Amino acid sequence: MTEFPPYPSGLRLAGRRVVVAGGGHVAQRRVPGLIAVGADVVVVSPEVTPAVEGLAGGGEITWLPRGFEDADLDEAWYVIAATDDVAVNQRISAAAEARRIFCVRSDDAPKATAWTPAVGRHAGVTVAVLSNREPRRSASVRDAVVAGLRDGAIAAPHDSERAPGVVLVGGGPGDPELVTVAARRALSEADVVVADRLAPRELLDELSPDVELIDVAKLPRGRSAAQEEINRVIVERARAGKRVVRFKGGDSFVFGRGYEEAIACAEAGVPCSVVPGLTSAISVPAVAGIPVTHRGVAHEFTVVSGHLPPGHPESLVEWPAVARLRGTVVLLMAVQNLPAIATALLDGGRSPETPVAVVSEGTMPGERTLLSTLAAVDAAVESEQVRPPAIVVIGDVVAVANPEKYAAASSWQS
Repeated sequence: MTEFPPYPSGLRLAGRRVVVAGGGHVAQRRVPGLIAVGADVVVVSPEVTPAVEGLAGGGEITWLPRGFEDADLDEAWYVIAATDDVAVNQRISAAAEARRIFCVRSDDAPKATAWTPAVGRHAGVTVAVLSNREPRRSASVRDAVVAGLRDGAIAAPHDSERAPGVVLVGGGPGDPELVTVAARRALSEADVVVADRLAPRELLDELSPDVELIDVAKLPRGRSAAQEEINRVIVERARAGKRVVRFKGGDSFVFGRGYEEAIACAEAGVPCSVVPGLTSAISVPAVAGIPVTHRGVAHEFTVVSGHLPPGHPESLVEWPAVARLRGTVVLLMAVQNLPAIATALLDGGRSPETPVAVVSEGTMPGERTLLSTLAAVDAAVESEQVRPPAIVVIGDVVAVANPEKYAAASSWQS
């Protein structure tokens, strides 16, 4: 007998009775998806897993704590036979057939009248994959398609959810592999991308040719696009009906002046949303193998901008207070002012032997880590010709991560 492939169809089960016979792990996996589409789920089983019992206790499903009865299928639209008894599953299948109800068999797919596909959803699109009863293959294909939709590799660059406005996108520390799925999708939907120098540059090459790319790179000791001009550009393009992505490194709200741009959009009446990014203050030390906290060593960490040196009239940092902190201090944009900052911390009482790590070009191919102490870091940075971008980590966590460099670290290992 020729075996025909299944006919694909989308079932709208909201408010309709769906019976799941069996309360084991198959039910535990299938029931949440049925709840998500609004089905009136009835589980029939003498026993259920704690997760299924919790759904029943929360009123999300109905649990009938007994064996299956044919009458359970009265008024049902769909049934899943998932007991551990083949004879019971056969009886469920026969009762469903008599009532013209499609039935899934967890124990014998060829004898079922319906198969459960591998399902994924993204932005209003439902992906369902059937591969001739090969569930692993179905799941693999499903995952690949959904991943493509999420990162924009499959979806059309301008889909129906595009709307004029500004999206503030944090691109993470630099490695494009560390960019969020939401960030990739935002870029795939952009009409205009306004990018900083530290935004993951490889992703710009993936933009559609019709996307306008505006470079507002802020190069150290070099030319600079004034923040007011950036605000003007993103508002102007959004008012012209464009979907604008303001793309920058790290996270837009961690020394990224992102909220200034959000305020500018609000004042202009331009819709603005935010896609957070991995801040380099945490991600760069992590990739370099340095935790910013560690049990018994540091229960706090402080992120400080080193853009302005201690004593600068516009600086809001209380360096004596920072020096008294016992936890980890992470400095961003601090390479140029590191000598003055180190002096301020020493003057404030921080030990000259405090371990320091300077991670330059973090997560990028040229990444390197300089290990020193607070008293010696000025000379070390000069000797090694460290240049921005770099993250400076000050505190005993540096020694924990590098015990071979700092002998005192051995006393902290637990």
